Amino acid sequence: MSAPATTAPASPILGPSVSPRTIDSFLRAVPSVDEVGVTERAGALSTRSVKRESKLAALHLAIRMCDLTTLEGRDTPGKVIQLASKAVRPDPTDPSIPPVAALCVYPNMVPHAVKALAGSGSGVAVASVATYFPSGQAPLEVKTGETAWAVEAGATEIDMVINRGAFLSGDYLRVHDEIVAVKEACGPAHLKVILETGELSTYDNVRRASMLAMAAGADFIKTSTGKVSPAATLPVTLVMLEAIRDFHAATGMPVGMKPAGGISTAKVAVRYLVLLSETLGPHWLTPDRFRFGASSLVNDLLMQIRWLRDGHYQSPDYFTKD
Repeated sequence: MSAPATTAPASPILGPSVSPRTIDSFLRAVPSVDEVGVTERAGALSTRSVKRESKLAALHLAIRMCDLTTLEGRDTPGKVIQLASKAVRPDPTDPSIPPVAALCVYPNMVPHAVKALAGSGSGVAVASVATYFPSGQAPLEVKTGETAWAVEAGATEIDMVINRGAFLSGDYLRVHDEIVAVKEACGPAHLKVILETGELSTYDNVRRASMLAMAAGADFIKTSTGKVSPAATLPVTLVMLEAIRDFHAATGMPVGMKPAGGISTAKVAVRYLVLLSETLGPHWLTPDRFRFGASSLVNDLLMQIRWLRDGHYQSPDYFTKD
């Protein structure tokens, strides 16, 4: 049975009347990915050495770019309140450590996150996954309703998942229209669109999905839910960064990037920052345009900062577990 027809608002890029032909024409213009070239470039950039002073600045920046995340069925208000405290003061003994960018939770936990962060003055945003995360297998009205509910509860950022089944079967119009509709349901909240690259199979699919999401109005594109392996990788992130670069060159619209899943060490995080700087330049080296989907990453960043500053590692047990 085919899905019921839905009426989506006008596309910000493709216009008020988007058809399968419009989408197909748009995606045919997206160039193929040189897989060997992407892999080699990502590998070369990952070996760049970073001087001590620059590394310390990069570690602080990485903390500011983290979306501290808990997305488990056993999440409780108490856990969210604890994480909110960590989001504001990642290391309570060191006021020089900046707060993270956002606290990311399930919709039901949004009110607890909002309450815990209220009055902190930290600028930590409340982000919520939505659209039947992580599968995305739900009717559009459920997806938009969940999104609107989370925003009404206080979320200022929404992380949605695309319908990978629709994308892989070639129903690009449905994917596009769902993103447009969810973007409208976000109202003032920013929309991060999760591609779940581990299920897209090819770099060409990743690039096309990136362009499709941006054309539909994504404020950020994101690699993964963290529930599927492989999640974020440097080559996949490079493909998405290059898509952002080309989209910005064509439209003038800056779009953010969020690799998520499997990034758990400071060493790897710095590699992503090098990749970002070399591909999109210094204007993207800000939490407004780049995020890490993080759980254990923050602790390793804190440990590396302590080592660079004091010359010794703090025990991992010193920092709160996420």
